[in-house]
Amino acid sequence: MKQLWKVALVLLGGGALLVACSSRMATTPPAGASRAPGYHPGKFVWHDLVTRDPASARRFYGALLGWEFQDTTRNEQPYAIARMGSDPVAGIVVRPDPGDEPALWLSYLSVGNVDQAVEMVTAAGGETLYPPTELPGVARLAVVTDPQGAALGLVRLNDGDPPDGPGPEVGHVFWMEYIADDAAAAVRFYQGLSGYESMVQESRGGIEYHVLRRDGRSRAGLFQVPKISDENVDPNWLPYVRVEDPAALASRVGSLGGQVILAPNPSIRGGTLAIVADPTGGALALQKWPL
Repeated sequence: MKQLWKVALVLLGGGALLVACSSRMATTPPAGASRAPGYHPGKFVWHDLVTRDPASARRFYGALLGWEFQDTTRNEQPYAIARMGSDPVAGIVVRPDPGDEPALWLSYLSVGNVDQAVEMVTAAGGETLYPPTELPGVARLAVVTDPQGAALGLVRLNDGDPPDGPGPEVGHVFWMEYIADDAAAAVRFYQGLSGYESMVQESRGGIEYHVLRRDGRSRAGLFQVPKISDENVDPNWLPYVRVEDPAALASRVGSLGGQVILAPNPSIRGGTLAIVADPTGGALALQKWPL
């Protein structure tokens, strides 16, 4: 797998404009809030940083976003839960095959049946990285790559999905974007997997920005990498974290050992977006909200 942050460098560095969904962005309330007695298939409900160097990642995100960490285990392996106050927002797990690959933010999509979803993925040309597994008392989950090679978690939480709230909390992931080699094929695949409807929010420079919706809620954006470079870019899912001042945070990234992939630019979402990589290579978007 190539360095996934190159997506942002190639796309945005070439002057293309990403179109935000503004008020239609999906919202995730504090994870400690009361749960609805049901599920929301098509919603991204959890995010794990898979990294060879959890200690470096913890220092970076703690200093940059104010996350605090709780040490625990998952399937008898070390696992850290990142929190904003008392609310869990993400996990950090050691990469099983460290090698020299960069870290990866792995986002988990709520599905009605994990085993059936995995079968759908493989039938469509994807691969299973981690087969359906029961996490006692928590969830049934699996990890796959979709037909275009993007890593994705599939999950069915035991207690139901967190309900949609009035707006995203600072420090929480609140939006996802899929960068595709073939946008039309990706839309068809995720329509089949999650029952999404696709709405083209805007088209600029020949690039359409698709909003993936289900049950009246916008859950993610999707667009195709423009052919503006010879650089080979891997399709991937990019998480967005709500922050108050992307420029101020971006100015600190280098001193914390990370890299700014896209600095805030007035020509891109009015300067409200930064894309950064942590010291281990995990790419994350920092977005002011509302725009």
